[in-house]
Order: sequence, then C-alpha cells, then structure tokens
Amino acid sequence: MSNTTSDTQTELEAAAFRRLVAHLRERTDVQNIDMMNLTGFCRNCLSRWYMEADNAAGGSLDKEAARELVYGMPFAEWREKFQTEASPAQKAAFEAAPKHD
Repeated sequence: MSNTTSDTQTELEAAAFRRLVAHLRERTDVQNIDMMNLTGFCRNCLSRWYMEADNAAGGSLDKEAARELVYGMPFAEWREKFQTEASPAQKAAFEAAPKHD
C-alpha cells in the first residue's frame, strides 16, 4: 500500500465502491446468478454487506433500503425490468459452486 493516511484510504475505498455500484447499475444485462457463478458475490451480497456495516456502526438500514442503494431503484422494480429466468445451466453452476456467506 502507498503512503496514504487512513482517511485517504477510506476516501479511495469509498470512491472505488461508488464506481462499482455505478458500474453494476449500468450493467443491467449482467444477471446476479452469473455474478455468483463467476465471482461468488452479486448485487444482493453487496447490499447485504453495506447493510451489515451500517448496522454495526449503529445504523438501522434494512435489506430493502440497502438493495435500493445498490440497484438504484427498489429491488422489485429492478427484478421486473431486468431479471431473466435462470437457465438450467446457470442453475446447475450455482448449485455446484462453493457456498459462501
């Protein structure tokens, strides 16, 4: 790591997080199951991690509010607009993948 201060590191991490969220909002063609199969995490995981961090810091963010922060809209709306039915191959890959929490 470079000679950044803790505050600077936090700012850089926050900037990278915002860029990741913006990228995922733009890439509505990428399905969560594909992300899970390739990377072991998806938009829902990212929103859960955000909620857990908020709650650990004394906040009261709930699952739906955290998902809206990541998806840029209510999750139900995103799912209706962009989610497709998983193929048998996608489902099989998901079942075969190592499980993480």
